[in-house]
Amino acid sequence: MPYTWVSSAGGPLLVAPQSALSLWTGADSTDGPVQEWGDYGRACAVDGDVGVVAVGQVQALVLGDEPARTTYLPSERLFLRWAAAYDEDDLVGAARRAVRDGVAWDADEVVRWVVDGPVVLFDSAWPGSELEPDNHLVVDLEPSAYRVRAAHRTDGDNWMILVQLQPTP
Repeated sequence: MPYTWVSSAGGPLLVAPQSALSLWTGADSTDGPVQEWGDYGRACAVDGDVGVVAVGQVQALVLGDEPARTTYLPSERLFLRWAAAYDEDDLVGAARRAVRDGVAWDADEVVRWVVDGPVVLFDSAWPGSELEPDNHLVVDLEPSAYRVRAAHRTDGDNWMILVQLQPTP
């Protein structure tokens, strides 16, 4: 099964609610200090593997720390970030085994994220109204609050960052 992988030019990836996509301005500039780089600068300021930033009245999830190619595995509610691997199928299999067998989630990498429906994964440097045609992924999420947790995992030659969504009441 082919997966859609989203890449970054070097900064964090963003998972923004489709309803607020047009409000994300991306990088206004990359001159001067990061605080002056617009919305992209706010995403870059997130410390760690996951964090949230406001986009209008809703929140976007920032997948930070590593500019790793990322896809979404719906049955595991998992963003899979490709740190190192020789083969896509091996990496996906390793991620699914990790979730099935139990992951030691990083206690410092947990956030609460509230979404109002479908979200879009893309490079945070781009404006939401001008997404790269072949470098974004729409993820059909149910409106809910989610506990988002992350972990780094190695399985043989497969090195990955796992970011899992758990619906919360």
